Amino acid sequence: MDPNKLYRKAVLFFGFVLLLLIAYSIFIGTVDLRSYFLPQLQSRVVAQSLCATNPNHPLRVYMYDLPRRFNVGMINRRSSDQTPVTIRTWPPWPKNSGLKRQHSVEYWMMGSLLYESEGEGEDEREAVKVSDPEMADAFFVPFFSSLSFNTHGHNMTDPRTEIDHQLQIDLLKFLSESKYWKRSGGRDHVIPMTHPNAFRFLRAEVNESIQIVVDFGRYPKNMSNLRKDVVAPYVHVVDSFTDDDPPDPFDSRTTLLFFRGRTFRKDEGIVRLKLAKILAGYEDVHYERSVATGENIKASSQGMRSSKFCLHPAGDTPSSCRLFDAIVSHCVPVIVSDQIELPFEDEIDYTRFSIFYSFKEALEPGYMVKQLRDFPKEKWMEMWRHLKNISHHFEFQYPPKKEDAVNMLWRQVKHKLPAVKLATHRSRRMKIPDWWQRKR
Repeated sequence: MDPNKLYRKAVLFFGFVLLLLIAYSIFIGTVDLRSYFLPQLQSRVVAQSLCATNPNHPLRVYMYDLPRRFNVGMINRRSSDQTPVTIRTWPPWPKNSGLKRQHSVEYWMMGSLLYESEGEGEDEREAVKVSDPEMADAFFVPFFSSLSFNTHGHNMTDPRTEIDHQLQIDLLKFLSESKYWKRSGGRDHVIPMTHPNAFRFLRAEVNESIQIVVDFGRYPKNMSNLRKDVVAPYVHVVDSFTDDDPPDPFDSRTTLLFFRGRTFRKDEGIVRLKLAKILAGYEDVHYERSVATGENIKASSQGMRSSKFCLHPAGDTPSSCRLFDAIVSHCVPVIVSDQIELPFEDEIDYTRFSIFYSFKEALEPGYMVKQLRDFPKEKWMEMWRHLKNISHHFEFQYPPKKEDAVNMLWRQVKHKLPAVKLATHRSRRMKIPDWWQRKR
């Protein structure tokens, strides 16, 4: 017999047996051809089925179209235009707004979404606005709750506070009619509330939402907490120190410890009055009672820039704008608070550029001043350099820039979403109140 024919028959036989083996393996499920020939397709399908939010892409945010009376209408109160604001009608933040600026996080977050919707600098954005709510990972509610409190009867007893109250009522009516609010119970909705009295009339009604706060000083833990909410920095009111490059930064700052501000405060803020007595009489310590006027803000800026350490005692709530004024002035913060929470703390280690004292330590006569006087120059220089390296994370600006405060905040919101989805999915199948909330 022809050897070539025998060889071809042998090859065909073994080929046939191999095909039978592969077919049998596929039939019983031991071989997945997709894992061999289409591994990338398989991984994409699995990833999309497990998590709709891609950690490598910007957060997709749907922003509700609200009449201007809920937001920028409070900046320009002379205008009667109530059409939702756009990138073309977005107003600049007023230069003479004084302390209202410190609570303006809501303005910068809204502006970042409007700007980003133009499609520029996509690789640098932590969040992008989407026009289709079905594509959204989160929903932004553009209500300027802090500016509303500051604008409509700031002294709490003014009859004009009813305007703020009515805005909250109208907003809740709007949200209650949204199928997306109802779908998650508001859990995936982002609402800035950086003034401690923001949304004070009906805050409990939006309890499940992701709230942007500066601390947790005024509300119980079941209403506002680190599990679901995002801690934001105050918007600094002093100008940033952009040319801080002296030959010897340590010796050029002649004041040891600086504080300028109100000394009569409520709650934890009573420590300020006690510190005024403890720190009196030291030549290298500047501790001055002051109110925030334009001239006083400039004086505070100059004082911080010429001081090695800047004191940050608790105010009416554990935090205040002063901490972030110190950071952008490259003055090492000395934080006196037993309950402070800090922004971006999963990414930023504050001990690398700040010093912390408990109330008890700070009120011990002579203790804090001695420690600061003995603080090594090399260590201070290291903290000063670190302040210069991280201060851009606390800048609010329009247009937004990579790694600035607004982009850091949107990244924090993204970090909250896995827990939001877990809570939303569990709530849909629960037949009785959550058993984890019961007392044992």
